[in-house]
Amino acid sequence: MNLLDLTAAAAANTGFTAPTRLDPLQLFMDADIVVQLVIIGLLAASVWVWTIIVSFSLKMGSVRRRSAAFEQEFWQHDDPETLIAHAKSSNPSGRVASAGLSEFRRSTKNGVKDRMATSGRIAQAMEAQVAVEADKLAERLNFLATTGSVAPFVGLFGTVWGIMNSFFQIGMQANSSLAVVAPGISEALFATAIGL
Repeated sequence: MNLLDLTAAAAANTGFTAPTRLDPLQLFMDADIVVQLVIIGLLAASVWVWTIIVSFSLKMGSVRRRSAAFEQEFWQHDDPETLIAHAKSSNPSGRVASAGLSEFRRSTKNGVKDRMATSGRIAQAMEAQVAVEADKLAERLNFLATTGSVAPFVGLFGTVWGIMNSFFQIGMQANSSLAVVAPGISEALFATAIGL
């Protein structure tokens, strides 16, 4: 009888059954507390990222529809100033048009002396308002970029911790068998997978 047969017989006598599939929940429960905290942090960041993605997609769809409706109504309306006044509180396109209209009034209140300069000031006012509206729409997108670049490294921290834990177990048990090393390596690779 060889060592493998003895190990199998000992496992059968203790009622131990080897797992037949990979269980992520069991991997998490068996992981070191540091690796568990890394995984919880990564999962929380993932939930927040997906919340931002879904809300941003819905927000952009709404803005697109309202802007298209405003622009269509703007070209057909008899009194665009009244339309702009009503739309500027709820519509980015309305606020851009309002910025252009305000600059037009400011530039022409004493008469138009230079049409090109007036046109340039109006375009500049509208472009500045477009930048403000873009910043408002994209206010939470920085978190996506930061999370996307940082998450793999946080997962890598979990990997390093799991491998260090494996080496610690090798030292404590003075044994480098797969049974000693495997738990730490599996939690390390699990943290890497979550990070990616």
